[in-house]
Amino acid sequence: MTQFYALLFSLLIILCGLSPRLAADTLNIKLVTQHNQPLADAVVELVSPAGTALPAGEPASVTQQGLMFHPFVSAVVRGSAVDFPNLDKTRHHVYSFSPAKTFEIELYSGKPEQPVIFDKAGIVALGCNIHDYMQAYIYVGDSPLLAVSNSQGELSFSAVAPGDYQLRLWHPWQLAPAAEQHLTLSGSQQLQFTLAIEHKTKPAAPKRGFGQ
Repeated sequence: MTQFYALLFSLLIILCGLSPRLAADTLNIKLVTQHNQPLADAVVELVSPAGTALPAGEPASVTQQGLMFHPFVSAVVRGSAVDFPNLDKTRHHVYSFSPAKTFEIELYSGKPEQPVIFDKAGIVALGCNIHDYMQAYIYVGDSPLLAVSNSQGELSFSAVAPGDYQLRLWHPWQLAPAAEQHLTLSGSQQLQFTLAIEHKTKPAAPKRGFGQ
């Protein structure tokens, strides 16, 4: 019996030693411009070559407030439902003519009765038929491993299984499509990527006041 418990204890030690390799890893990524400046609103998608069934996408929303779309860039997995609540006092007419999703939500206020289902991968450019300066983008991915960089150009994936992936980068102001990159994950990593962009200013609502 003593030998049995000794063997069991040894087996537990071995399993504990292996568990970090079996656990999901954390991947931290920083995006910078060609001038080594933090790049916000960049999308990173990790696609497993093995391919897995897509889970149901979590509900997302693109809000209209202050006569602007928020957020400027969203990333959702194919099949996701996206709401377009209007929190402004004025009505908006949201539309997209993008091949990945063509739709219109005609003049409305509040929350539309039904969300829009984004069932095809690609880039969807949003606009408002009433306010031409309102612009936003939705990146529809093939993988649930999607994230958008913050103002510091940073993003992270907290539950990535070890293995091989194709990494895709996208930004609305990129000078050229970014080539897919092969990535092998075997533990928590910190990576940095550079994306050449055309420097622009985000859309902003015109100032209101006397004389406007």
